[in-house]
Amino acid sequence: MNTSAELLKELRIDRKAGSPPPSPSRRGRWIVLAIVLFIVLAGLAWFVLGRERPIAVTTAPVVAIQQGGASSSVLDASGYVVARRMATVSAKITGKVREVMIEEGMRVEEGQVMATLDPIDANAQRSLSASQLEAARSQLAGLQAQVAQADAEAGRLQALVGQQLVSRSQYDLAIAQRDSLRAQLRTAQRNTTVASDSLAIADLGVDNNIVRAPFSGVVTAKAAQPGEIVSPLSAGGGFTRTGIGTIVDMESLEIEVEVGESFIGRVQPKMPVEATLNAYPDWKIPAEVIAIIPTADRGKATVKVRVALKAEDPRIVPEMGVRVSFLESAPPAEAAKPQGVRVPASAIVERDQKPVAFVVKDDARVEQRAISVGTTLNNDRQVTRGLSAGEVVVTTPPAELHDGSKVTETP
Repeated sequence: MNTSAELLKELRIDRKAGSPPPSPSRRGRWIVLAIVLFIVLAGLAWFVLGRERPIAVTTAPVVAIQQGGASSSVLDASGYVVARRMATVSAKITGKVREVMIEEGMRVEEGQVMATLDPIDANAQRSLSASQLEAARSQLAGLQAQVAQADAEAGRLQALVGQQLVSRSQYDLAIAQRDSLRAQLRTAQRNTTVASDSLAIADLGVDNNIVRAPFSGVVTAKAAQPGEIVSPLSAGGGFTRTGIGTIVDMESLEIEVEVGESFIGRVQPKMPVEATLNAYPDWKIPAEVIAIIPTADRGKATVKVRVALKAEDPRIVPEMGVRVSFLESAPPAEAAKPQGVRVPASAIVERDQKPVAFVVKDDARVEQRAISVGTTLNNDRQVTRGLSAGEVVVTTPPAELHDGSKVTETP
């Protein structure tokens, strides 16, 4: 019996041996999640509250001073580049354009053909004048022969009259015929001259169909196309062109500036000027006052001043905006190198009783620089040491700005 009972125990299945281990409790999982959430919230709080906030500032570039740039300015004004010699070229007659030989930007020389008109009418008039001249010459030749014969006949009759072989009346008749032919000959000569002049006028009419450049210059506008009607007068409304193109003598470029009446006393003829084109703000062009126009604009209370440019450059074109500075004295000729740089006066502040400027670096942080300050240039200051052209400085630095501060530029 005991043996049978033991055998039955061996055949019993032990269910606890194959069962999986018990799973972790819910309390443990909540603890892990709470720890992870705390770490994330702590990192987010440090990112938002713990990092350095950038200081909002305004900036300006550091500009190199050109030759004589340290000369003080007595007056600044704005104006435009203008051409004293500019023409819209048109034909002398009304006609249809046959060919246009210019394009914008093309240089033309004095007398160069710019366009041609259809010369059908002019050619027909010239052919008629040439035929009239040939007819007048033929008539002149016939009369010359008749006059020669009448002269010979009168000479023979004169000899016969002296010998009393012909009557006096017959001789007088020959003389009258000779004088009549001489008068007709003079008329024919005048008619030949008139016909020749008429042919010359017809040649001018043919030549008027050719439009030539009145002076050397550069084409700035092309106004007509083949097939269009052009006229020196505004005839035909919008269907008739009044010009072929516009040319400008680039050697006649100058600056026109309007100066307020209250400041015109500071400007004098031959006064040195420094001009800066709006398109090239770093290029200082030497110039000189030509004349002060002796009249004022009542509406704007300004006086026009003409300024001559002392440099010829293809970058200078008509109607460009330009800013001019009237200088007290001409820049020194021996100043071969730029004398320092110029920055806005508001960019220079004192730290520890020394002038400094804050330079914005590539990582949006500022570097405090000790500088040496020179003369005043209108709203700018000359800096002889500590800054280089092309760098960017902070204008009106706030008191909390220091070396290494992170900044952000505001418009």
